Amino acid sequence: MLLLGIDIGTSAIKIAVIDSQNQQCVASYRYPEKEETPIVSVKRGWAEQSPDMWWDHVKHAILALNEQELYHPTDIGAIGIAYQMHGLVMVDHDHRCLRDAIIWCDSRAVEIGMDAFHALGGESVLPSLLNSPGNFTAAKLSWIKRNEPDRYNKIHKVMLPGDYIAMRLTGEITTSISALSEGVFWDFQYDQIYAPLMSYFGFNHDIIPGIQPVFSEHGHLLQSVAQTLGLTPGIPVSYKAGDQPNNALSLNVFEPGEVAATAGTSGVIYGVSDEKIYDKRSRVNTFAHVNYTPNQPHVGMLLCINGTGILNRWVKDQFGCGLDYAAINEQASRVPIGSEGLRILPFGNGAERMLENKLLGAHMANIDLNKHNYQNIFRACQEGIAFAFRYGLDMMRENNMHPKVIRAGRANLFLSDLFAQIFVDVTGVPIELYAHDGSVGAALGAGIGAGVFRHTQDAFQYTKPLQVIEPDRNNAYEAIYFDWLHLLNKQLS
Repeated sequence: MLLLGIDIGTSAIKIAVIDSQNQQCVASYRYPEKEETPIVSVKRGWAEQSPDMWWDHVKHAILALNEQELYHPTDIGAIGIAYQMHGLVMVDHDHRCLRDAIIWCDSRAVEIGMDAFHALGGESVLPSLLNSPGNFTAAKLSWIKRNEPDRYNKIHKVMLPGDYIAMRLTGEITTSISALSEGVFWDFQYDQIYAPLMSYFGFNHDIIPGIQPVFSEHGHLLQSVAQTLGLTPGIPVSYKAGDQPNNALSLNVFEPGEVAATAGTSGVIYGVSDEKIYDKRSRVNTFAHVNYTPNQPHVGMLLCINGTGILNRWVKDQFGCGLDYAAINEQASRVPIGSEGLRILPFGNGAERMLENKLLGAHMANIDLNKHNYQNIFRACQEGIAFAFRYGLDMMRENNMHPKVIRAGRANLFLSDLFAQIFVDVTGVPIELYAHDGSVGAALGAGIGAGVFRHTQDAFQYTKPLQVIEPDRNNAYEAIYFDWLHLLNKQLS
């Protein structure tokens, strides 16, 4: 049987077809192929995308992949979906979108979430939500209720981006504990919707979709959709998960102490624990992992940096003069460690949770007009991103997450040998790089959910690291990191 994985990213839709017999990727595709999917930002700190655009891109990607004739589309037996986390999608009774989605890096609801946190009593909120309501989906929905009441009153269901794509495929609307926890609706103390938050915001419980396990049938492919896409009617959507829990799954990160990382548009370190831990300042966040159950409370502690790959892309576009990423990495490697004093803070993509929801902006400091050039900027960009990872990892260490190794897909920034080595040297943690990405993970998740794999580990029996990178014993980055940290603290003060 073949398995189809769909990854609803911020920059693009990625899809993969996997052979369940050997877990090998038969074919994959990215759409748009070259340009990035736009983010609509009407005001500073706002970020929106059209769910209908996501759906159009999914259809285009599947049809384009089918045209490669590397597999028979009717051999696909199950579909899995990964998606950008924390987005808000609202539909009416006819399943029509009421507005564009307010996506993960949108900052408009920060104050609403913080007010809720204080009104409900932070000491009672954290043990239940494991997070502050902050800038998550529930707070974004409250913004809609306050500012767009006509739209709010038409809501039939609210959902995450992956729930919406599953709805378009199957006509059914479901969600999961993992999804509700990332929206900060879930009460981990009592394993139910967190009633005090729903009451405080004035939300009706009916707007929450039916709750299904992550690995389960979330609906079956509609006849009309199957005909359009050349697939078999009735096959299940058997897995849905946010991009970071899904990235962890794709890297076989399920058990306490295992840690995954990614560096796409945003950067994330995600560690699994069997304790319902939370950061008292909600700088890092805890959500239900894909294998969470009340009897097996596996959670994922998530450090998110909004501005990683998006900064690298901005630098390429502004200073690259047509160079591709490989050429930029080669140019950056010509510059000494520390970029000859040039420092970059990569925080220019919305309010940063690890900076307690401050909208700091990106900064470039210590520019020497007689010494620095585009090569220094290329390297300082990658170093600044790695320093931000170290800053967040130290917060995770404060919360009893001490990785001995970090697993990552060889994708996005980790395609750069230079960045991978900087990351390892700055954090002091070895990294294992794998071939899997989010769409492959979604396909494997579909196989688990559909019962194609008898046990979870059967989906990873052929998974081996492509490369293991160890820290440089003569690491020169420690002093440079603290110089960068001093710059950050000045901006935060």
